[in-house]
Amino acid sequence: MAKREAKDGDTVIIKKYANRRLYNTSSSSYITLDDLSKMTRDGTDFKVLDAKSGDDITHSILTQIIMEEEANGEHMLPVSFLRDLIAMYGNSMQSMMPHYLEAAMVNFRENQSKLHAALRQNIGTNPLTKLAETNMAMMRAATQAFMPGSNNGAPAAETTTQPEENSELTELRQQMAAMQKKLDELSK
Repeated sequence: MAKREAKDGDTVIIKKYANRRLYNTSSSSYITLDDLSKMTRDGTDFKVLDAKSGDDITHSILTQIIMEEEANGEHMLPVSFLRDLIAMYGNSMQSMMPHYLEAAMVNFRENQSKLHAALRQNIGTNPLTKLAETNMAMMRAATQAFMPGSNNGAPAAETTTQPEENSELTELRQQMAAMQKKLDELSK
């Protein structure tokens, strides 16, 4: 599929023909429901129009995508939710449901973003992270003790190391010293 996205703020127009084919007017190519699903996940704003009548059929196409996702084993909607949703059709509360579901989804996305941010922020102060860092430092220290040329007061076993290896060893020693310092601080 040729991919030419619409400019920011533009809505991509998709035309649906009688033969069920979908045509992306932005990329001048035929696309599938899978492509529309990907566009939705990518946040691309699009509108699906019936090619003959010009009617906006975006709602029914999005519903069709959900039906296909559910049929392909990607069950996200519990049966009880689907039953309740169907029961709402014709109910006096039907007009409120779209607004309620939209607000619930906005709230869910905001909470999801907050959770991701909190996890990223707290990963450095997480006790398990500190424990893992301590374990890694101890493993590095043990490895350093068995490496030729380790900084334990003994002369290096090989004096024919390449300049790149020397700088790499120096860098590793500096990292070990920093980790040892952190270990000492943690044990206080």
